[in-house]
Amino acid sequence: MPAITTGRVLITGANGFIAGWIAKTLLERGSLVRGTIRSAEKAARIREALSAREQDLEFVVVEDITKAGAFDDAVIGVDAIVHAASPVTLSAQTPDELIKPALEGTMSVLRSAGKPGSTIKRVVIISSLAAVVNSSRRTTTPAVYDETDWNDKDPVEVEQKGVDASSAAKYRTSKTLAERAAWEYVKEGHEKGTISWDLVSLCPPWVLGPALGARTPEDLTTSVGTWFKLAVKEEGEGTVLGGQGSWTDVRDFAGATHAVLIKPEAGGERFVISAGPFEWTQWTTHARRNLGKPGSVEDGTSKDVAYSILFDSKKSKAVLGIQYFSMEETAKFMIDDFKAKGWC
Repeated sequence: MPAITTGRVLITGANGFIAGWIAKTLLERGSLVRGTIRSAEKAARIREALSAREQDLEFVVVEDITKAGAFDDAVIGVDAIVHAASPVTLSAQTPDELIKPALEGTMSVLRSAGKPGSTIKRVVIISSLAAVVNSSRRTTTPAVYDETDWNDKDPVEVEQKGVDASSAAKYRTSKTLAERAAWEYVKEGHEKGTISWDLVSLCPPWVLGPALGARTPEDLTTSVGTWFKLAVKEEGEGTVLGGQGSWTDVRDFAGATHAVLIKPEAGGERFVISAGPFEWTQWTTHARRNLGKPGSVEDGTSKDVAYSILFDSKKSKAVLGIQYFSMEETAKFMIDDFKAKGWC
């Protein structure tokens, strides 16, 4: 399938953290961007943050992404879509609070893209490593996952336990079901000859970086807000318990999104976009260095860490050419922004 090098890209949920950086990157690299938002007021901060390329940026209001035909007008005349609008929360009470907007929002935009007369060449779904991890499949330590892995465990837990399923399982299930449904829809459309565009999915872990348009720490997203609380303020249990995770710099993720739009060989592929694993003590150490604070009791960057989960990013490096930022570079990027805002 042909990719795009110029043209107009629709980004759903354009005022979100990741979507905003994708918009910034695409604008800087020559694309026109049309962003969807839930209300006109939602555009103010991201419009201000992207004011240097305002002439190439427009917004359309889509109040309810789950409605049939919600994106019919928004997709007119666009060459590609980046679907980033999806709830990110661990406080949902019922599974449908997450699953319905994730699944129905994804299907709504795909159905709009698949209508006759479409000018679209490629659709990119922002999924998550939550759709990749499946603890029942990997028995080694560390468990190593790649693009061939799917999370089949959490959807079963949610189906069996409903509201009593863990918050994490509800979230991971929403991402898994939405991405699987997207691939099934496109497969069926290609078999029937009703769809001419191709699909790409990107699966990131914790995405870190400054939040465009954030005016107070309370404006930060879950991932960045947690980083600010644990690594900068050193509040909460993450620094005490040595919790682990995986991460990527938002600049790398936005760059990966641009790469899958312009590279023909990326069509029809799934990509793990992960810089590597971390322990919270490592981030705290990097934050202290950038803040000029005395060293922490435990230097999190100088010890060998036994990680329980690893993600294989070889495919993103080989196909997309990503050279991931280091922890030190990302920490400095964030701390410099926090300092400029007077937060630390």
